[in-house]
Amino acid sequence: MKVGLSTYSLLNDLNSGEMTVLDIIDWIAANGGEHMEMVPYGYTVEDNPDLADAIRERAASAGIELSNYSMPANFVQETEEAFEEEIARVQRHVDVVHRMGVKHMRHDVTAFTLPKEKMTIAWFEEHLPLMVKGSQIIADYAAQFGITTTIENHGFSVQASDRVQRVLHAVDRPNFKTTLDIGNFMCVDENPIIGVMKNLPYASLVHFKDFYFRPYDEHPGEGEWFTTAYGNFLRGAIVGQGDIPIRKIVRLIKESGYDGNITIEFEGMEECKSASKIAMSNLRRFWEEA
Repeated sequence: MKVGLSTYSLLNDLNSGEMTVLDIIDWIAANGGEHMEMVPYGYTVEDNPDLADAIRERAASAGIELSNYSMPANFVQETEEAFEEEIARVQRHVDVVHRMGVKHMRHDVTAFTLPKEKMTIAWFEEHLPLMVKGSQIIADYAAQFGITTTIENHGFSVQASDRVQRVLHAVDRPNFKTTLDIGNFMCVDENPIIGVMKNLPYASLVHFKDFYFRPYDEHPGEGEWFTTAYGNFLRGAIVGQGDIPIRKIVRLIKESGYDGNITIEFEGMEECKSASKIAMSNLRRFWEEA
Protein backbone atom coordinates (compact mmCIF):
# COMPACT_ATOMS: atom_id res chain seq x y z
CA MET A 1 0.00 0.00 0.00
CA LYS A 2 1.33 3.41 -1.00
CA VAL A 3 -0.11 6.71 0.23
CA GLY A 4 -0.15 9.62 -2.19
CA LEU A 5 -1.91 12.86 -2.97
CA SER A 6 -4.11 14.18 -5.73
CA THR A 7 -3.07 17.52 -7.19
CA TYR A 8 -6.72 18.48 -6.67
CA SER A 9 -5.98 18.61 -2.94
CA LEU A 10 -3.74 21.64 -3.51
CA LEU A 11 -6.01 23.34 -6.03
CA ASN A 12 -6.22 26.54 -4.00
CA ASP A 13 -2.46 27.01 -4.24
CA LEU A 14 -2.45 26.05 -7.92
CA ASN A 15 -5.15 28.59 -8.71
CA SER A 16 -3.50 31.33 -6.68
CA GLY A 17 -0.15 30.77 -8.38
CA GLU A 18 1.55 29.90 -5.10
CA MET A 19 2.44 26.46 -6.44
CA THR A 20 2.87 24.80 -9.82
CA VAL A 21 2.25 21.13 -10.52
CA LEU A 22 6.03 20.65 -10.48
CA ASP A 23 6.16 22.21 -7.02
CA ILE A 24 3.49 19.75 -5.88
CA ILE A 25 5.69 16.81 -6.85
CA ASP A 26 8.48 18.12 -4.66
CA TRP A 27 6.04 18.94 -1.83
CA ILE A 28 4.60 15.41 -1.84
CA ALA A 29 8.09 13.92 -1.68
CA ALA A 30 9.03 16.20 1.22
CA ASN A 31 5.88 15.46 3.20
CA GLY A 32 5.66 11.70 3.26
CA GLY A 33 3.82 10.93 0.03
CA GLU A 34 4.85 8.16 -2.33
CA HIS A 35 2.81 8.93 -5.44
CA MET A 36 0.86 11.70 -7.14
CA GLU A 37 -2.46 11.59 -8.93
CA MET A 38 -2.98 14.23 -11.59
CA VAL A 39 -6.29 16.05 -11.97
CA PRO A 40 -5.87 18.66 -14.72
CA TYR A 41 -7.36 21.64 -12.91
CA GLY A 42 -5.02 24.57 -12.41
CA TYR A 43 -2.79 23.22 -15.19
CA THR A 44 -3.17 21.35 -18.47
CA VAL A 45 -1.07 18.72 -20.20
CA GLU A 46 -3.37 17.70 -23.06
CA ASP A 47 -1.93 20.38 -25.36
CA ASN A 48 1.28 21.03 -23.44
CA PRO A 49 3.83 18.27 -24.18
CA ASP A 50 6.65 20.26 -22.61
CA LEU A 51 4.84 20.31 -19.27
CA ALA A 52 3.98 16.62 -19.61
CA ASP A 53 7.65 15.82 -20.11
CA ALA A 54 8.66 18.06 -17.23
CA ILE A 55 6.19 16.32 -14.90
CA ARG A 56 7.51 12.89 -15.89
CA GLU A 57 11.11 13.94 -15.36
CA ARG A 58 10.50 15.79 -12.08
CA ALA A 59 8.57 12.84 -10.64
CA ALA A 60 11.35 10.44 -11.59
CA SER A 61 14.01 12.60 -9.97
CA ALA A 62 11.89 13.05 -6.80
CA GLY A 63 11.08 9.34 -6.53
CA ILE A 64 7.34 9.99 -6.83
CA GLU A 65 5.22 7.57 -8.86
CA LEU A 66 2.69 9.14 -11.22
CA SER A 67 -0.11 6.84 -10.16
CA ASN A 68 -3.21 8.06 -11.96
CA TYR A 69 -4.69 10.70 -14.25
CA SER A 70 -8.32 11.72 -13.59
CA MET A 71 -10.30 13.72 -16.11
CA PRO A 72 -13.88 14.77 -16.83
CA ALA A 73 -15.65 13.16 -19.79
CA ASN A 74 -19.22 12.96 -21.03
CA PHE A 75 -20.21 10.25 -23.50
CA VAL A 76 -23.91 11.13 -23.29
CA GLN A 77 -23.98 13.47 -26.27
CA GLU A 78 -26.98 14.51 -28.36
CA THR A 79 -25.40 13.79 -31.76
CA GLU A 80 -23.03 11.22 -33.19
CA GLU A 81 -20.70 14.02 -34.22
CA ALA A 82 -20.52 15.35 -30.66
CA PHE A 83 -19.91 11.82 -29.35
CA GLU A 84 -17.04 11.29 -31.78
CA GLU A 85 -15.54 14.65 -30.81
CA GLU A 86 -15.64 13.67 -27.14
CA ILE A 87 -14.03 10.32 -27.90
CA ALA A 88 -11.23 12.05 -29.82
CA ARG A 89 -10.70 14.48 -26.93
CA VAL A 90 -10.41 11.69 -24.35
CA GLN A 91 -8.05 9.77 -26.65
CA ARG A 92 -5.77 12.81 -26.76
CA HIS A 93 -5.62 12.63 -22.97
CA VAL A 94 -4.79 8.91 -23.20
CA ASP A 95 -1.91 9.85 -25.50
CA VAL A 96 -0.48 12.30 -22.97
CA VAL A 97 -0.98 9.83 -20.13
CA HIS A 98 1.12 7.37 -22.14
CA ARG A 99 3.70 10.09 -22.82
CA MET A 100 4.09 10.62 -19.06
CA GLY A 101 4.47 6.88 -18.46
CA VAL A 102 1.27 6.62 -16.42
CA LYS A 103 -0.53 3.26 -16.47
CA HIS A 104 -3.82 4.18 -14.78
CA MET A 105 -6.52 6.64 -15.83
CA ARG A 106 -9.98 7.63 -14.63
CA HIS A 107 -12.56 9.22 -16.89
CA ASP A 108 -16.15 10.15 -16.23
CA VAL A 109 -18.95 8.89 -18.47
CA THR A 110 -21.50 11.68 -17.99
CA ALA A 111 -21.45 15.33 -17.07
CA PHE A 112 -20.74 15.86 -13.37
CA THR A 113 -23.43 18.47 -12.75
CA LEU A 114 -26.89 17.23 -13.65
CA PRO A 115 -30.44 18.40 -12.92
CA LYS A 116 -32.63 16.24 -10.70
CA GLU A 117 -34.40 14.59 -13.62
CA LYS A 118 -31.08 13.27 -14.93
CA MET A 119 -30.12 11.64 -11.62
CA THR A 120 -32.85 9.02 -11.93
CA ILE A 121 -32.36 5.34 -12.67
CA ALA A 122 -34.61 5.74 -15.72
CA TRP A 123 -32.32 8.39 -17.24
CA PHE A 124 -29.29 6.26 -16.39
CA GLU A 125 -30.69 3.16 -18.09
CA GLU A 126 -31.80 5.14 -21.15
CA HIS A 127 -28.31 6.53 -21.70
CA LEU A 128 -26.31 3.53 -20.52
CA PRO A 129 -25.52 2.36 -24.08
CA LEU A 130 -23.59 5.58 -24.79
CA MET A 131 -21.69 5.33 -21.48
CA VAL A 132 -20.75 1.76 -22.31
CA LYS A 133 -19.83 2.41 -25.93
CA GLY A 134 -17.58 5.33 -25.02
CA SER A 135 -15.90 3.41 -22.21
CA GLN A 136 -15.24 0.43 -24.46
CA ILE A 137 -13.67 2.58 -27.16
CA ILE A 138 -11.39 4.33 -24.66
CA ALA A 139 -10.45 1.10 -22.87
CA ASP A 140 -9.56 -0.56 -26.18
CA TYR A 141 -7.54 2.47 -27.27
CA ALA A 142 -5.67 2.59 -23.93
CA ALA A 143 -4.97 -1.14 -23.97
CA GLN A 144 -2.30 -0.70 -26.66
CA PHE A 145 -0.29 1.30 -24.11
CA GLY A 146 -0.92 -1.07 -21.21
CA ILE A 147 -3.14 1.52 -19.51
CA THR A 148 -5.99 0.57 -17.18
CA THR A 149 -8.98 2.86 -17.57
CA THR A 150 -11.52 3.25 -14.80
CA ILE A 151 -14.90 4.61 -13.85
CA GLU A 152 -15.17 6.32 -10.48
CA ASN A 153 -18.28 6.61 -8.33
CA HIS A 154 -18.32 10.26 -9.34
CA GLY A 155 -20.98 12.46 -10.86
CA PHE A 156 -24.54 12.12 -9.67
CA SER A 157 -25.74 9.82 -12.43
CA VAL A 158 -23.15 7.08 -11.88
CA GLN A 159 -22.21 7.59 -8.23
CA ALA A 160 -24.08 4.76 -6.52
CA SER A 161 -22.27 1.43 -6.23
CA ASP A 162 -24.85 -0.57 -8.22
CA ARG A 163 -24.70 1.87 -11.14
CA VAL A 164 -20.91 1.70 -11.21
CA GLN A 165 -21.12 -2.09 -11.35
CA ARG A 166 -23.75 -1.89 -14.07
CA VAL A 167 -21.33 0.04 -16.28
CA LEU A 168 -18.37 -2.18 -15.35
CA HIS A 169 -20.12 -5.40 -16.30
CA ALA A 170 -21.58 -3.97 -19.49
CA VAL A 171 -18.21 -2.63 -20.68
CA ASP A 172 -16.62 -6.01 -19.98
CA ARG A 173 -12.99 -5.15 -20.68
CA PRO A 174 -10.08 -6.61 -18.67
CA ASN A 175 -8.42 -3.19 -18.42
CA PHE A 176 -11.59 -1.37 -17.31
CA LYS A 177 -12.05 -1.24 -13.53
CA THR A 178 -13.14 1.22 -10.87
CA THR A 179 -11.43 3.99 -8.99
CA LEU A 180 -13.13 3.53 -5.62
CA ASP A 181 -13.80 6.80 -3.79
CA ILE A 182 -14.82 6.03 -0.22
CA GLY A 183 -16.63 9.35 0.27
CA ASN A 184 -18.45 9.97 -2.98
CA PHE A 185 -21.17 7.43 -2.19
CA MET A 186 -22.47 9.97 0.33
CA CYS A 187 -23.20 12.43 -2.49
CA VAL A 188 -26.07 10.15 -3.53
CA ASP A 189 -26.94 9.28 0.08
CA GLU A 190 -25.45 5.78 0.05
CA ASN A 191 -23.79 4.47 3.18
CA PRO A 192 -20.03 4.64 2.41
CA ILE A 193 -19.29 1.39 4.24
CA ILE A 194 -21.83 -0.47 2.09
CA GLY A 195 -20.57 1.19 -1.10
CA VAL A 196 -16.99 0.21 -0.30
CA MET A 197 -18.00 -3.36 0.54
CA LYS A 198 -19.83 -3.74 -2.76
CA ASN A 199 -17.26 -2.21 -5.12
CA LEU A 200 -13.95 -3.04 -3.46
CA PRO A 201 -13.58 -6.29 -5.47
CA TYR A 202 -13.51 -4.21 -8.67
CA ALA A 203 -11.12 -1.50 -7.43
CA SER A 204 -7.74 -0.80 -9.00
CA LEU A 205 -7.25 2.46 -7.06
CA VAL A 206 -8.76 3.86 -3.85
CA HIS A 207 -9.49 7.52 -3.05
CA PHE A 208 -9.71 8.58 0.57
CA LYS A 209 -11.60 11.75 1.44
CA ASP A 210 -13.73 12.79 4.40
CA PHE A 211 -16.93 14.79 4.78
CA TYR A 212 -18.86 16.54 7.48
CA PHE A 213 -22.51 15.49 7.26
CA ARG A 214 -25.66 17.35 8.31
CA PRO A 215 -29.21 16.11 7.61
CA TYR A 216 -31.49 17.90 5.19
CA ASP A 217 -33.53 19.57 7.96
CA GLU A 218 -30.51 20.98 9.85
CA HIS A 219 -29.09 23.69 7.59
CA PRO A 220 -25.51 24.28 8.77
CA GLY A 221 -25.28 27.93 7.67
CA GLU A 222 -22.55 29.61 5.70
CA GLY A 223 -19.50 27.73 4.48
CA GLU A 224 -18.52 25.43 1.65
CA TRP A 225 -21.48 23.08 2.07
CA PHE A 226 -23.17 21.38 -0.87
CA THR A 227 -26.27 19.24 -1.06
CA THR A 228 -26.55 15.56 -1.83
CA ALA A 229 -28.97 14.08 -4.36
CA TYR A 230 -31.67 14.10 -1.69
CA GLY A 231 -30.90 17.39 -0.01
CA ASN A 232 -28.57 16.47 2.86
CA PHE A 233 -25.53 18.68 3.48
CA LEU A 234 -21.86 17.77 2.99
CA ARG A 235 -18.62 19.70 3.44
CA GLY A 236 -15.10 18.49 2.77
CA ALA A 237 -13.01 17.56 5.81
CA ILE A 238 -9.46 16.44 6.59
CA VAL A 239 -9.29 12.65 6.38
CA GLY A 240 -9.90 11.30 9.86
CA GLN A 241 -11.60 14.41 11.19
CA GLY A 242 -14.99 14.26 9.48
CA ASP A 243 -18.03 12.02 9.87
CA ILE A 244 -17.05 9.11 7.59
CA PRO A 245 -16.07 6.00 9.62
CA ILE A 246 -12.57 6.05 8.15
CA ARG A 247 -11.02 3.49 10.49
CA LYS A 248 -13.68 0.88 9.69
CA ILE A 249 -13.20 1.45 5.97
CA VAL A 250 -9.43 1.17 6.32
CA ARG A 251 -9.89 -2.20 8.04
CA LEU A 252 -12.22 -3.38 5.27
CA ILE A 253 -9.72 -2.43 2.59
CA LYS A 254 -6.72 -3.87 4.42
CA GLU A 255 -8.51 -7.14 5.24
CA SER A 256 -9.53 -7.51 1.58
CA GLY A 257 -5.87 -7.86 0.65
CA TYR A 258 -5.81 -4.65 -1.40
CA ASP A 259 -2.21 -3.46 -1.62
CA GLY A 260 -2.33 -0.86 -4.40
CA ASN A 261 -2.16 2.91 -4.34
CA ILE A 262 -4.31 4.99 -2.02
CA THR A 263 -4.82 8.64 -2.90
CA ILE A 264 -5.76 11.43 -0.52
CA GLU A 265 -8.27 13.95 -1.85
CA PHE A 266 -8.79 17.06 0.27
CA GLU A 267 -11.48 19.56 -0.62
CA GLY A 268 -12.26 21.29 2.68
CA MET A 269 -11.99 24.83 4.02
CA GLU A 270 -8.70 24.41 5.88
CA GLU A 271 -5.36 25.54 4.44
CA CYS A 272 -4.70 22.95 1.79
CA LYS A 273 -1.05 22.05 2.42
CA SER A 274 -1.37 21.50 6.16
CA ALA A 275 -4.67 19.66 5.65
CA SER A 276 -3.13 17.36 3.04
CA LYS A 277 -0.13 16.59 5.24
CA ILE A 278 -2.37 15.74 8.22
CA ALA A 279 -4.57 13.59 5.98
CA MET A 280 -1.64 11.55 4.65
CA SER A 281 -0.28 11.10 8.16
CA ASN A 282 -3.67 10.07 9.55
CA LEU A 283 -4.28 7.53 6.79
CA ARG A 284 -0.89 5.91 7.24
CA ARG A 285 -1.48 5.67 11.00
CA PHE A 286 -4.96 4.19 10.54
CA TRP A 287 -3.52 1.59 8.15
CA GLU A 288 -0.80 0.61 10.60
CA GLU A 289 -3.35 0.37 13.45
CA ALA A 290 -5.91 -1.65 11.47
